[in-house]
Amino acid sequence: MTDPRRATPRVDAVLADPRLVAAVERLGPALVRAAVAGALDEVRSGRLPPHAAADVAVAALPAAASGLRRVLNATGVIVHTNLGRSALSPAAVAAVCAAAGYTDVEFDLAAGVRAKRGAEVLGALRAAVPGAEAVHVVNNNAAALALTVFALAAGREVVVSRGELIEIGDGFRIPELLTAAGAKLREVGTTNRTHLSDYAAAIGPETALVMRLHPSNYRVSGFTAAPSLADLVTLDVPVVYDIGSGLLAPEPLLPDEPDAASALAAGAALVTASADKLLGGPQAGLILGRADLVTRLARHPLARALRVDKLTLAALEATVRGPLPPTTAALRTPVTTLRERARRLAAALSGQGVDVEVVDSGSTVGGGGAPGVVLPSVALSLPTVYAALLRAGEPPVVGRVSAGRCLLDLRTIAAHDDEDLLTATLAAAKQS
Repeated sequence: MTDPRRATPRVDAVLADPRLVAAVERLGPALVRAAVAGALDEVRSGRLPPHAAADVAVAALPAAASGLRRVLNATGVIVHTNLGRSALSPAAVAAVCAAAGYTDVEFDLAAGVRAKRGAEVLGALRAAVPGAEAVHVVNNNAAALALTVFALAAGREVVVSRGELIEIGDGFRIPELLTAAGAKLREVGTTNRTHLSDYAAAIGPETALVMRLHPSNYRVSGFTAAPSLADLVTLDVPVVYDIGSGLLAPEPLLPDEPDAASALAAGAALVTASADKLLGGPQAGLILGRADLVTRLARHPLARALRVDKLTLAALEATVRGPLPPTTAALRTPVTTLRERARRLAAALSGQGVDVEVVDSGSTVGGGGAPGVVLPSVALSLPTVYAALLRAGEPPVVGRVSAGRCLLDLRTIAAHDDEDLLTATLAAAKQS
């Protein structure tokens, strides 16, 4: 018998297939060669005829050179950290693509000389928060806090309530960040009650800052007390307020969520926040407030290590200046609209024999924002087996399992993605 390995085509012969030549331009040679190698292994084993090697290699090619995959978020968690937090608006995506090549990120085209980096986005943020004398942008909110402490409080005391010394996702602890940045923590009050007098008694010659921290997804209720920001700023020390989730102005749907404009109006010297949470932009940390303090931060040697790239600057400016981001749209979508969409989708699915119901649901903000707030929502309810099948589909759909059913919450699915959700669910139904 003829050894099937003798009929195995050469690698370069398979790579000469026009489809694979085009794939090299799109994906690079390494990924294409790996797909070809896999196909040729199948030929050598006798499981694949030699003439099919190119077809199998083409079928094995990834959709993109990056391993990150687009996901439909049907969890009902609007700012889902594991799914990349906020989705960018079409305007922000277009801005990123436009800035992906050479761009005038740090160049004055009219004068032909070097210019201030990110001047446009800083101007957009100042316009959005008029109470901010100056703005600086770093790569995330943890970086904003670290830079603030390094520049303003290294080797000195930072006064903070014990009830705000929290741990957030993946074991990240705020007090460890502050001490790693050189601060000496002066803890005051108790977990549930801290008074203005506690802060006042702790302030001394070594005090650099009073810090107020957003409690993220931690909440204490019942017998509690905390001074207002307006009270804190009466102390003779700058107050830095980490508002966390990134609202630039009050959001009527989240009346208890702090925002930058209100914090600065109340007298905070600096406000730090995330840009990829309720602001709905790319990952970045915002520092807004007094010009003298922001200038000290921006000129600190660590600022260079924490600066953002041109793609982040482009996306952030487009988010602040542009149309409503998907995160805000998801937050504000009326339940009646969600119910109408759910009924249309359920009718299409049940018409194909899918066991589906329209049920009331509850969404959350996520990302540490608005802890305890549940937003009324509507979901498609499917058998539990769909949860894994949908995650394995294309595009993957991530729902949640509750009371023995797989729920697909429509508050976190954009209306223009309904057809993709329908297609993915029908594909999962065929495998169930």
